[in-house]
Amino acid sequence: MRKRFIAGNWKMNMLQGEAGELARSMVQSIGDIAERVDVMIAPPYTSLGAVAEVVRDTKIMLGAQNVFWEDKGAFTGEISPGMIADSGCGWAIVGHSERRFILGETDEMVRKKIDACLRNGLKVVVCVGETLEQRESGETIEVVKRQTDSALSGLDLKDPSGLVIAYEPVWAIGTGKHATPDQAESVHGTLREITGNILSDLAGRIRIVYGGSVNEGNIKVLLAEENIDGALVGGASLKSDSMAEIIRTAGD
Repeated sequence: MRKRFIAGNWKMNMLQGEAGELARSMVQSIGDIAERVDVMIAPPYTSLGAVAEVVRDTKIMLGAQNVFWEDKGAFTGEISPGMIADSGCGWAIVGHSERRFILGETDEMVRKKIDACLRNGLKVVVCVGETLEQRESGETIEVVKRQTDSALSGLDLKDPSGLVIAYEPVWAIGTGKHATPDQAESVHGTLREITGNILSDLAGRIRIVYGGSVNEGNIKVLLAEENIDGALVGGASLKSDSMAEIIRTAGD
């Protein structure tokens, strides 16, 4: 059985002091629940050091919200995998819908970031998902297949637990809307087939999580589905009580 995975993406929120306080509150609220669930939080770059101090020697893992694909060089404003690891991170999120559709990241760029992370010992959450227009046009499966094929085909993946796929329909990010459990499970089941075709026996150990207005009110019904292994949580991860309840539910 795949161990459930809950990640909190704090996005562009909180200064260092606020981030440290939230992390401390989470450590206290979660307690030993993180023994049963893999928990990762991704603060803004500027707060990684402060949060790393708080979660050190706990079961909460630290991640970055983005990464560049080169190890060093003249890339103003970018952060390398080595810099992220040096900040205390073991994970990075790549291909988030906000980066794809607001900042124009392509499938090729996402794949280069995945390769760079694995090359530098970072574990990866890779995001895939369709826009509302694509869903209404019946293109959901075509879109997530293209994104997943690009992300995984030919990947040198030695540890399947170090790669998580997050299905996050773009129309459900920060809107308060979320895919129904049936809609999410349908796509997750297809993603399971796609990863099986690419990664063969390793695919059964890849965790596929749902992201899109996840909260303590809908997490239970989402996790009841066979192919949903956890969640990538946005707004609700900024409240320690909400995040703790999501993690408790995942650990039941």
